[in-house]
Amino acid sequence: MKKTSLIFTILLLTLAVVVVPFWYFWFRDEDEVRFVRYDEFGIDMPVNYKIHGIDVSKFQKNINWKAVRQMKVDKIRMSFAFIKATEGITRQDEAFQRNWDNAGKAGMIRGAYHFFYSTRDPIKQAINFQNVVNLQSGDLPPVLDIETSNNQPAAVIRSTARIWLEEMEKAYKVKPIIYTNIHFYETYLGDEFDDYPLWIAHYYQKERPASKRSWIFWQHSDIGRVNGIRTTVDFNVFKGDSAALAKILIP
Repeated sequence: MKKTSLIFTILLLTLAVVVVPFWYFWFRDEDEVRFVRYDEFGIDMPVNYKIHGIDVSKFQKNINWKAVRQMKVDKIRMSFAFIKATEGITRQDEAFQRNWDNAGKAGMIRGAYHFFYSTRDPIKQAINFQNVVNLQSGDLPPVLDIETSNNQPAAVIRSTARIWLEEMEKAYKVKPIIYTNIHFYETYLGDEFDDYPLWIAHYYQKERPASKRSWIFWQHSDIGRVNGIRTTVDFNVFKGDSAALAKILIP
């Protein structure tokens, strides 16, 4: 081997051993989620994110929203809440109006969601939601909670979901949010819905949702604890700062 070739080989090995690992760990640390255990919340919290929130339904029973909003541990406090409003074509969450009113009075940013069935008329499901939810300026867009196939093919799920989403956009003049998990999204929805804001469910793994699809909300736990709620509750984060959050609220 020539002397110049030997020197070149040594330089390449040096880069591989020293520079590449340094580069990898430097940028990997920037991308990784850092979790910190908080006994007050009962879970490990992803502290990379500044804006935290919860989602609730009647199963959280009677909530003291003032206590929820006032709780603060280090720099973490609950700033937003998604509240279940309706399900299917006739069901309405019995705690919705109470939760909606009291969350607003406590200063929480509010959002309402509908649990969707692809086996039910999507227009009637849209009407059910509109009859219950009066979204106002400063509220989050309406949410389509779609996580069960009911043994329907993907084409049916996509077509019925599209109808509900379009009805919401016409009614509230804002693009709705889709809530689901990664498997359901990739199996049944696909890139046809990539232009909708996504709220993704991804539990029990200390990493961001492993999906190429961009998301704005991440439901990272379903066993959190917060003052004012006696039961466990789902915890979420918003991917962005307060200015980014303000941009997606109803004007």
